[in-house]
Parts: sequence; C-alpha cells; structure tokens
Amino acid sequence: DKTVSLRKDLSEMHEWITQAEEEYLERDFEYKTPEELQKAVEELKRAKEEALQKEVKVKLITDSVNNFIAKAPPAAHEALKKELDVLITSYQKLCSRLNGKWKTLEEVWACWRELLSYLDAENKWLNDIELKLKATENVQGGAEEISESLDSLERLMRHPEDNRNQIRELAQTLTDGGILDELINEKLEKFNTRWEELHQEAVRRQKSLEQSIQSAQETDKALRLIQESLAVIDKQLTAYSADRVDAAQVPQEAQ
Repeated sequence: DKTVSLRKDLSEMHEWITQAEEEYLERDFEYKTPEELQKAVEELKRAKEEALQKEVKVKLITDSVNNFIAKAPPAAHEALKKELDVLITSYQKLCSRLNGKWKTLEEVWACWRELLSYLDAENKWLNDIELKLKATENVQGGAEEISESLDSLERLMRHPEDNRNQIRELAQTLTDGGILDELINEKLEKFNTRWEELHQEAVRRQKSLEQSIQSAQETDKALRLIQESLAVIDKQLTAYSADRVDAAQVPQEAQ
C-alpha cells in the first residue's frame, strides 16, 4: 500500500543520511601528509555535492507524503508527517555540516599552501644571504671597495620580519589543530636553524668588514703621510741636486 511505499522511501533516505554522517562527519581523520589533507578536501567536496543532489529526492518524498496526507484519513497523518519532518531536519543538518567541514578543510589547505609560499620566499632570501657571504669572504681593495661590500650586505640584511612572523602564525594555526604537525615542525626546525646560522654569520661578517675598513683607512692615512713626507724630501733633494750640494753636507735624513 501507499503508506508502506512512502515509509520505505523515508527509511532509505534516513539510511543514506546516517551512512554519510558516519563516513564524513563522525570518523576521526588524521592529516599527516599534504596528500591526505588534499584527498580529504576533494572527498568532502564530492560528498557535499552528492548531498545537494539528493535535494531532488527529498523534495519528491516531501511532495508524495503531502499529497498522501491531503487524501488519507487523519489517523495516518501524524506519524508520516513526523517522519517527514525528522527527515527534512536531518537532511538540512547534514548538508550544513558537510558544507561547514568542507569550507574548514579548504581553509586549512589554503593555510598550508600559504605557509609553503612564505617558506619558499624566506629560503630564497637566505640563499641570497649565503651568496653574499661568500662574495664578501675575501674582499680585496681599499676602504672604499670594502665599504661597498658592507653596504650591500647591510641592505640585504634590512629584511622585514613580516614573512617570518607569518610563518610562525600559520604553523601554529595548523599544528594546534593537529594537522601536518610532524611535517611542519620538521620544516620549521630546518628553516629556523638555517636562519639563525646565516644571521649570526652575517653579523660576524659585518663586524669583520667594519674592522677591515678601519684598518684600510689607517693604512691609507699612513701611506698618505709617507707620500707627503717623501714629496718634501724629494723637493729638498731636487734642490740640493740643483745646487750641486754634496751628500755629506746635508742633514742626516736627507742623506
């Protein structure tokens, strides 16, 4: 009879909702790799779309029950109407929860991709620091050349902290949720170790270059004084030579 058929449709829809809840909402998920996380995002998207497609089936059941109630005796109304209300409520709740979880995981995936982007940018900067340290390892020339090397290193070191702060915050957000925590901690430890080592080396190189500049300036000053002194002596000797003065007749330093 019609009541049995309607109850069968209601029951099948209830079973599908329960199965979807168990599969996508009540099962514990662990995201230890990016592949697992990405797969979960794709699965929930499919589940959300499948649930939305069931809206046609729910509407057909609703119309069938309402049409039956309109013609059936009042005694048959209450139980069927209650079952229909429970079904509609359960279905709407399922759609809402699936959509909410999918959006959350999409945000988590976007957070992971953003973290990788910031790490990539900072590692490229660290590569530049590394190259600059090698280039300034044995700087040749006078105070001016060394000063140029120091200026270029200092310009590179004036790097904003924004990216590093973003890395810290994004990593904290993900690991607080237990998502990719081992992988993120491993990447952060590697990045922070490299950052500290290169930063300390850069500070040491800056001090070394500053000392080299000071030494070069002192050398330049000493050479200038010697040159000035030699110029004076050369002038005196030229004058003595022009006057045909014997070496034994001039002061000791001129001899």
